[in-house]
Amino acid sequence: MRWDEFTAAGPDLGKLAQERFEQDQVVMLGTIRADGRPRLSPCEVDFAAGRVLFGMMWQSPKARDLLRDARLTVHSVPSDKTNAGGDIKLYGTGVDERDPGLRAEFCRVIQARIDWQPTEPYHLFSLDVTEAAYVRFTDEHQYIWHWTPSTGLRQDQKPNQ
Repeated sequence: MRWDEFTAAGPDLGKLAQERFEQDQVVMLGTIRADGRPRLSPCEVDFAAGRVLFGMMWQSPKARDLLRDARLTVHSVPSDKTNAGGDIKLYGTGVDERDPGLRAEFCRVIQARIDWQPTEPYHLFSLDVTEAAYVRFTDEHQYIWHWTPSTGLRQDQKPNQ
């Protein structure tokens, strides 16, 4: 489901993820290489037109991965070894966005964020979310949120062992 649909279905997790990604401005993006091995790459993230967007250099390895196999994972960047903010993980498929209006909106948003915008050609993908999770550890507890379309948001708290 598109980002706006996900945030309507799971507003607490959607808000947490968007705030974190906007703060960090970069995520770790997992794709699948042609030989089946995983590829993990840093990638800037932006939000526009109800979508979470990833702009990529033309024919970059991660873009070629997504054009061949659209499955991807998005992971927040840990702040340090304790990672007090927790981990946010989104799973889904990348959608190759070619609509000129959406691409113009992406350029407007990235220009406002970093005073720069890409020039054609470049790749633009949005994420269709199929699953999401948030995990945070404190000295005493593990906090785990897990969302799927079929189960909705489940929140669990476990003592650290």
